[in-house]
Amino acid sequence: MPTDPRPRHSPPRNTQRATRDTRSLIRPLVRKLRAYVPGEQPKIKGLIKLNTNENPYPPSPKVLAAIKAAVDGRLRLYPNPTSQALREKLAKFHRCSPENIIIGNGSDELLALAVRTFVEPAATVQYFTPSYSLYPVLADSHGARRNSVSLARDFSLPSVELLKRTKAWDFGAALTFITTPNAPSGRGFSTVDLEALCRLHRGVVLLDEAYVDFAEENALRLALAHSHLLVARTFSKAYSLCFQRVGYCVGPPALIAALDKLRDSYNVNGLGQVGALATLDDLGYYRKNFARIQATRARLTRQLGALGFEVLPSQTNFLLARPARFPAKDWLEKLRARRILVRWFSNPAVRDYLRITIGTEAEADALVRAAEEIVEP
Repeated sequence: MPTDPRPRHSPPRNTQRATRDTRSLIRPLVRKLRAYVPGEQPKIKGLIKLNTNENPYPPSPKVLAAIKAAVDGRLRLYPNPTSQALREKLAKFHRCSPENIIIGNGSDELLALAVRTFVEPAATVQYFTPSYSLYPVLADSHGARRNSVSLARDFSLPSVELLKRTKAWDFGAALTFITTPNAPSGRGFSTVDLEALCRLHRGVVLLDEAYVDFAEENALRLALAHSHLLVARTFSKAYSLCFQRVGYCVGPPALIAALDKLRDSYNVNGLGQVGALATLDDLGYYRKNFARIQATRARLTRQLGALGFEVLPSQTNFLLARPARFPAKDWLEKLRARRILVRWFSNPAVRDYLRITIGTEAEADALVRAAEEIVEP
C-alpha cells in the first residue's frame, strides 16, 4: 500500500486565510464583547491575597468532614438535578417554600439566567454604577440595551425623587440589578429605600445580596412580599465555599419556575450541594467568623484612616479606600512589591480608590505595616 507523503500534522497552507475564516464563524456580537475580568489569581506562593473578597477563614470542620465523606462511589452518579434537599433546608431557614428557591452554580449563573429569562433582545438591563462589572457583560452578551445610572457622589442610592426628575432611571426596564450592599463601594442600602424604589418598577428587580452576611440588614423579605422581586445570595463570600460554586435565588414561585425552565440540568455539583447543606447545619461557626471580619474591618478602617486614607463606611468584607500621598494605581504596585495583592479599577468613578478585602488579623497587620512603610519611607 502506498504511503501518504504528507506530514500527519502539517500546518494550514494559508494561515492568514484560516484565521480570517475562523473569525467569520463567531457572531459579531461576541467578537465585540468585552469579557468580564476577574480578580488576579496569584501564581507566586506566599502572597497576601486581598483582592477577590474571599473569606479568610476556612469552612467549618463539619463541612470539610461532610465533603470528604462524600468522596466515594457517588462520584460516578449524577447529583440531584434540582438540589432538592438544599432547597428544602434553605426554605426552612428563610421561612418560605422550596418553590420560592432555585439553586445555581454560584449566584453568577442565576444572574445570567435572569437576563435570558426576563429580557427580550434589545430590551433594557439596568443597574447603578459603579457596581458589579459582570452586569454590562451579561447585557451585552444577550444583545440587550444597557442603562447604567450613576450612584450619588458618596456612592449612596439616588433618591426616588431625583431618579424621577432626571428620567435617567427606567422604571419600565425588563430587568434591574441592584447590588446591596454595593460593590465595589461596600456601602449598605436601607431596605426602606430599596422597597420605595422597587415598588415603582414594572419589570423584574434582582437584589444581589452577595455580601449581606456582613451587613446590618437585608432585603430578603421584599422578595417574599412582591411579585416582581428576586434576591440572589451565595455560599462563596461569607461561607467560604468559593471553590464549590453554590448560589441561590429567593422569590415568587412564578419567577423561580421561569428561571428553572432555562437552568442547565445538573447545574450544581454534588459535593457543592453536600457542602452547602452541612454549612446550614453549623451556622454558629460562621457567625463567629462574621463577627471577626467585622471587628477587623472596623480596626483596619481606623488604622488606614490614621495614615491619611479616606475609607468609606463598609457593610461588606472589604473596604474601598482612597490612599494617601500616591495615586491608587501606584499603591497597587507598591503593595504588590511587598507581596500584598489588592484590587484597583480603571472605572473613572473609583480609579482613585483601592478595594481591600478584609483578611485575617495577621493579614490586616501586614497591610498596615506595608502602608506605614509606603507613607513614611
